[in-house]
Amino acid sequence: MKKHLLILALLGSMSACQQKPELPDTLPFQVAKAYGIENFDQINSIAYTWNVQRDSVNVISRDWKWNIKDSTVYYSGPDTTFTYSLTADSLPKQDGAFINDKYWAMMPFQLAWDSGYTTEITENIPSPIKGTNSTKLTVIYSSDGGYTPGDAYDLYIDENDMILEWTFRRGNGAEGRTWTWENVGQFGPIKLAQDHMGQDGQRFIWLTNVKVE
Repeated sequence: MKKHLLILALLGSMSACQQKPELPDTLPFQVAKAYGIENFDQINSIAYTWNVQRDSVNVISRDWKWNIKDSTVYYSGPDTTFTYSLTADSLPKQDGAFINDKYWAMMPFQLAWDSGYTTEITENIPSPIKGTNSTKLTVIYSSDGGYTPGDAYDLYIDENDMILEWTFRRGNGAEGRTWTWENVGQFGPIKLAQDHMGQDGQRFIWLTNVKVE
């Protein structure tokens, strides 16, 4: 809930001010800028279908539409379809899926929206899957609040501040799983990576029906 309120407050301040606030010149914000965070005040809603493939055959799909201006989320999945408010006192269990799927879709923007994380930066590191020279940005979330407190992400960033690959490490453990960030498309004023491939070269998570208004 805290993350929802922070995001809404930041978006509100961006749209309320005629002159956009200057963003910090740090690597997390440089990544957010590369994907268009400075244009986010132009967006009313983001919709997409989040798909995951397991064991090469089992595909789960969830449809989302985040209405940014009125702080509501439309959800349609295998179990039910409904709309809920992000400012409600009680959020549905599907909100955990919304947060999970939004990180796959919008992690570059979460770097600007989120607070309560620390970073480590290492230069000239080969990305785990493709071996591309990159800057490794490690993001470690605090253990206070959220659906998965204490998790860590290793983001492998290219010279244009775009994410090449990321490794998710639950609870900041030593080991994690890595996926690519590719098939980046321009949707209105922002960019979104639509495909995430695993170590085996198979597509694991992907976005379809993307619509930004």
